[in-house]
Amino acid sequence: MIKFLKFVKNLLVKLMELKSTKFTRFNLDNKINLLLIRDTFTEQSTIGRLFINGELFCDTLENPWKDNQRNISCIPDGEYDVRLRLPRESATREYIHLLVKEVPNRDWILFHRGNTAKDTSGCILVGQGSKHNAVQNSRLAMDLLIKEIINLGGEDIKLIIKNK
Repeated sequence: MIKFLKFVKNLLVKLMELKSTKFTRFNLDNKINLLLIRDTFTEQSTIGRLFINGELFCDTLENPWKDNQRNISCIPDGEYDVRLRLPRESATREYIHLLVKEVPNRDWILFHRGNTAKDTSGCILVGQGSKHNAVQNSRLAMDLLIKEIINLGGEDIKLIIKNK
């Protein structure tokens, strides 16, 4: 995976050198900063917005806060490392997704597809638009998120979660 990401990065750098090619959001320093700002809290869910390197990217949906209990609570706010996770590493996800690393007292916290809190199992869902206790167009949002992260280098991903 690392060799593939380096290949893609080198290819994009070479394309940037061509005068006819313009990449306005390519990240040469390879740092990818994800900021999740949670702003809507209900008994069934937590809705937020995900920013990539300071730009609003998509909506998020998580379980409500229930003292960081496995499978039924969102994770604590804070700072986390994140990495790409390939489908072959998962028994349930047939697409590239994100793994949030070193969450206190929790394992396997993912960014993945889904539309309601019933789909989360403690993970973070992404969507293009949100409504009461749901996000919309999750498949599209996830595909675009992964594409953007790969475009930005695919490594050195930091996640900051803040409650509004």
